[in-house]
Amino acid sequence: MNEGTVEDNAERMADLAERLAAVQRRIDAAVQDAGRAGELPTLIVVTKFHPAADIRRLAALGVRDVGENRDQEASAKAAELAGLGLNWHFVGQLQSKKAKSVVKYAHALHSVDRLALVDGLERAIAAEQERTGRGALDCFIQVSLDDDAGSHRGGVAAAEVPLLAERLSAAAGLELAGVMAVAPLGTSPEAAFEKLAAISAALVAEHPGATAISAGMSQDLEAAIRFGATHLRIGSDILGSRPDVG
Repeated sequence: MNEGTVEDNAERMADLAERLAAVQRRIDAAVQDAGRAGELPTLIVVTKFHPAADIRRLAALGVRDVGENRDQEASAKAAELAGLGLNWHFVGQLQSKKAKSVVKYAHALHSVDRLALVDGLERAIAAEQERTGRGALDCFIQVSLDDDAGSHRGGVAAAEVPLLAERLSAAAGLELAGVMAVAPLGTSPEAAFEKLAAISAALVAEHPGATAISAGMSQDLEAAIRFGATHLRIGSDILGSRPDVG
């Protein structure tokens, strides 16, 4: 991919640095406001639709965690950027047949939403660990915070979390990290993330190591931090609008 002139590259680097710093200031302020000093959440920069060149620039700016939601795009970028020491987070809905591909590069999967996917991931990670010796795959259970669970932005109903958690915790090569959710459209993110915090607390009571909460995007990161988010998934406020691919 043509990365443009030296001047274009410098301009884009400066733009990303400014945007990243602005988001980090928001995170720092939200952490202070929430009384969570010393508990800085992991910032995952969601780079979908943006070129590998932007991820190189972000890495140069200190970013280590990046998120993608399409396996074909993620696997290609991970292969191209293998030398950068990045942690790749898969944050989109995943077909079971893609499990073999995702375990080749992903550090974490934020969208476990069914038992069949756990089965596929367990088989895939066993083969990949035998082949490469890779570590366990961190798995977040995606929870739907909509009243009609699963119909809008993906995930399981809160009542289904315990069964999925039991299956994940028993799966070799998979690490139950915690929960993930997206605040429903048109509702208060505070109410949504308060609900997620309660679901997380119930999970931790049964699985003490599953303390992670993946929540918060560009528009609602402050609310997510207020209610305990440990991982933020930020895209547009750092990278800007998706590039013209036409």
